[in-house]
Amino acid sequence: MTTSSMRRWPRFRFLARFFLDDFVLPTRRLILLALAGCPLAAAGYLLGWGYAAFWIVNGLLVIASVIDLATLPRRRELIASRELPEQIDLGRALSVCVRLENRSGQIVWYELLDDLPLSFERLEPLAGALPPGTITVRYETRARERGTYTWSHLYLRYRGNIGLWQKQAKLSCEQSVKVYPDLSAVRGYLNSLQESLIVDGRKVMRRARSGSEFHAIRDYVPDDDPRHINWSASARTRRLMTNQYRPEQGKVVTILLDCGRMMGVELDGRTKLDLSLEAALTLAAVALRQGDQVALLAFSHEIKVYVPPGRGLAHLHTLLEAVFDLQSDFVESNPLQALEYLHRQQKRRSLMVLFSDMENYLLEDQLAAYLWRIRRSHLLLLLSLADPLLHAWNRAETTSSRLAYIKALAQRFQLDRKAFQQNMIGAGIQVLDVPADQLTLAVVNRYLEIKAREAL
Repeated sequence: MTTSSMRRWPRFRFLARFFLDDFVLPTRRLILLALAGCPLAAAGYLLGWGYAAFWIVNGLLVIASVIDLATLPRRRELIASRELPEQIDLGRALSVCVRLENRSGQIVWYELLDDLPLSFERLEPLAGALPPGTITVRYETRARERGTYTWSHLYLRYRGNIGLWQKQAKLSCEQSVKVYPDLSAVRGYLNSLQESLIVDGRKVMRRARSGSEFHAIRDYVPDDDPRHINWSASARTRRLMTNQYRPEQGKVVTILLDCGRMMGVELDGRTKLDLSLEAALTLAAVALRQGDQVALLAFSHEIKVYVPPGRGLAHLHTLLEAVFDLQSDFVESNPLQALEYLHRQQKRRSLMVLFSDMENYLLEDQLAAYLWRIRRSHLLLLLSLADPLLHAWNRAETTSSRLAYIKALAQRFQLDRKAFQQNMIGAGIQVLDVPADQLTLAVVNRYLEIKAREAL
């Protein structure tokens, strides 16, 4: 918008308010009655009545319209408010409650449309009768992207008993909603009283692995080590009890999130960044529940977010608030810069878990050499989402030379990924290239295995 147009715009703002906020529109009933009056006026003209039939029909419509407009409720007699939660999960159903209050003393028929952000599923207008008093209207929608969104207005159209004209009103009702990643796996783990974690309907660990630090006394189950039976507790409770040990607590887990161009690629309608973020938050919840500290760093071509190590489940909320609105940038990421920054910030030995894309690992020439150096002071775990397109082309039938060429390229890319994994594993760096639906399961399982081996 130019400077001159900005100067002229305030003079015509009343037109925008009139046409958008307080405009009166004809209804379908009025249009149908006007069309029905045309044959009557034509018949009267043919019968020699002249324009009498025309004026009678239109006069009746004008009188009915005046009465209808005079009896329509005023805008201030209709009040609307919206009830929204402060936060919702990505992709989960959001139930929105709209309260409509009618102070006019008469029944009106309404159409209601909410001012949904573009990333929410669009809905058809809600319609119904509004008697005197207060009613509640509910509808459901879903968010397709993370972030903070503002719901500004409610758009209302209403008509009276005659129903020839309807008014429209733009009701101010500004509210904000935070769309978090899907935290169903995190909440399922935190609400569980068992020592096992259920992710996507599968049990990650049947029971906590043995460690060197005493944790609790529980009932003895088959396959427990008989050497850990607590005979004193068994005598008191008259049933076999065993000591439960856990790995040493207080270790540091550092999560690195790649927010570069490749992480914006969609898999089954969700971006790689969304999937990685949900897996990272689940890993953070597990680590914090295990008594470890968790730090987080998000990067693309620059450092976007850094949260220092913290402990306790309250730190999980700090991590969530820092990363829930992260978006992928349309630039190439620089994991080398992120690792150098983190190496300066994090002097204590930690488990560094890097969520990125395999193509970034392969294309970054200096990354492998720096990973070999940093593994001396930190334990590294590299994660990547497997490309389903490569697997599909690997299994494709070679019915033509073109398909044979594509299959050969897909096999070459797969061999490059496997070669990188073997080189990293040979250097003592763990690499997981797993499908999207197994990412959370794989990273949590690997963390618990590292804790059980006391590799930190």
